[in-house]
Amino acid sequence: MSGFSTMSGSDTSRVCLIGLDGAPHSLLLRLIQEGIIPNIAEIVRQGTLRSMTSVHPWVSSVAWTTLSTGVNPAKHNIFGFIDRVPNTHQVFIPLNTHRRSPTIWERLSDAGKRSVIVNNPLSYPVKPFNGIEIAGFLAPKLDSRSVYPSSLLPQLEKMGYRIDTDAHLARKSRDEGMADILDVLEKRLDLLFQLLREQRWDYFQFVIMETDRLHHFFFKQMEEGDPVWKPAFYDIYRRIDSAIARVRELLRPKDTLILVSDHGFCSIQKEVYLNAALADAGYLNYTGDPTNVRGPKLEIVAPSSKAFVIDPGRIVINLKGREKTGSVSPSDYERIRSELVEWAETLKDPDTGNRVIERAYRREEIYSGPFLESAADLILSPVNGYDPKGALWRPTIFHQDEMMVGMHTFDDAMLCISRSDIVAQAEVALEDIAPTVLQLLGAPTPPELDGKSLVQ
Repeated sequence: MSGFSTMSGSDTSRVCLIGLDGAPHSLLLRLIQEGIIPNIAEIVRQGTLRSMTSVHPWVSSVAWTTLSTGVNPAKHNIFGFIDRVPNTHQVFIPLNTHRRSPTIWERLSDAGKRSVIVNNPLSYPVKPFNGIEIAGFLAPKLDSRSVYPSSLLPQLEKMGYRIDTDAHLARKSRDEGMADILDVLEKRLDLLFQLLREQRWDYFQFVIMETDRLHHFFFKQMEEGDPVWKPAFYDIYRRIDSAIARVRELLRPKDTLILVSDHGFCSIQKEVYLNAALADAGYLNYTGDPTNVRGPKLEIVAPSSKAFVIDPGRIVINLKGREKTGSVSPSDYERIRSELVEWAETLKDPDTGNRVIERAYRREEIYSGPFLESAADLILSPVNGYDPKGALWRPTIFHQDEMMVGMHTFDDAMLCISRSDIVAQAEVALEDIAPTVLQLLGAPTPPELDGKSLVQ
């Protein structure tokens, strides 16, 4: 028996949620139709498969935090992969310490229930609770800050467990990238089975991030029927489907199995460097030569600038009193913001004449909560295929990357649940997952949650 074991023979019903990061609803339908994922198809036949919307912006740190808390970013305080410190030129990477709303497992812990949480993005550093947590994306390494309790570290190290793939390998070589995805997936699934067999839990949440990595570097090849990479792409899903069959064998008859993704995916037509577009339109100026700037160095933003963009498409107005070298007076704020909405929504691909931005949202249009003022002034929703980038300088606005071929989408996330008693509402959103899990486990559902339970 390994160091993980605390197995119990209780017959109480439990919830097991397996995250397939970035797995689109439309892709699952295709794979089911083509016979690639028969075990997932069986769950769909017995239960429910629904499309789901993500959150703005639909990056994994924001999306999984929204799913895990059941609230929007203005309540949980995570708005992107990077953010800025007001009245400075400093930027920071938001971590679990910046989250301001409890997760599903923290609420369950308060209710006396035990959870196992593995590879949830933005779970670093881990926090003590009633259960086990192994941090995911953004955790730099396996150590006492990424594993709770830390007594599990020797076993994870012995297994050769890895937190994430190495994106540099995929950028260098598709062969190396695919081999790396397979290696991490194999180790991830070994841990999945071991924890399911040997741990006592009421709630089990396990995120497979390798689907996201696969889509970023191979989605276009799959869609275009590449003779090498489409079969390799399908093989990843076959492996995951076989793993889901084993998961079902390890569950009890009364358990609920949920498969979920945090956003959809599509092929990239072009990357869009929005700061280059702002500079071209006269809204962004630089203090010096920007050509050598690497990373989000806000000191290069000249005081005369009206706005700048931070990843992945969030416009910050250079407001006096808030930004270190702000130039826009509070009385001009709404005028400039309206100008930028019109500018963004009329930005076009010069080769096709197609719009690049579907909608430019004022923050209060999509967020509500005590941390609204921490959000960017505008959040851009791109047309699928146009991947927004926040690099402060690029020589051109539009770019086609040879290796990075897939991007996230707001629509086409998926929810698959091994139950048929799901509310037939018009739209399912990430915020609905937390109240659904809490209801299934008989835990209190606080009124401040934005989502609603999907169980009738």
